[in-house]
Amino acid sequence: MNVQSSGDVMNEPAETPTASAASEHWFLAQLKPNAWRIAEENLRRQEFKVFNPLEERTVARRGRFAKELRPLFPGYLFLSFDVATAPWRAINSTYGVARLVTFEAHKPQVVPAALVEEIMARCDSEGRIVPPAELEPGETVRFNTGPFADLVAKVESVAPDKRIWLVLEALGRETRVLADRAAVKRA
Repeated sequence: MNVQSSGDVMNEPAETPTASAASEHWFLAQLKPNAWRIAEENLRRQEFKVFNPLEERTVARRGRFAKELRPLFPGYLFLSFDVATAPWRAINSTYGVARLVTFEAHKPQVVPAALVEEIMARCDSEGRIVPPAELEPGETVRFNTGPFADLVAKVESVAPDKRIWLVLEALGRETRVLADRAAVKRA
């Protein structure tokens, strides 16, 4: 773990965790308040694969604005291990960790690998969430969700509030549609 002079903590760029073995799954650990750095460091020492996506936030400090890295999911981080072979019960007594998230018979709850992989795909090598690139007028996009899912449209204009005006061809005619940036992706 690298600590910068401003106090920001970065995930190790050398290891991007992936659940490579078929028996390894992703789990969720609940952390003690403001202890994500301690928990992450101690879990790595125990050789658990840790993924803690970070986002850059602007905060006010002493009348000035500063950017700092904070966890995307405050109070939680992802762990990958094999329940059969890893000493996973030691996680609950790790400094900074409150408990593993469990639902049944004291077994840790598996987080879907597709969910973790989707979040990882949106991160850089240091675990920071990369904001999506801005769309330009004339680009072709595809709807991700909603009633227009999988339909293709062209970007007409991009509003400053992260909304996009799209031209959608439906039933032989063009229709203008206002959509949220998160609802579309480049085709």
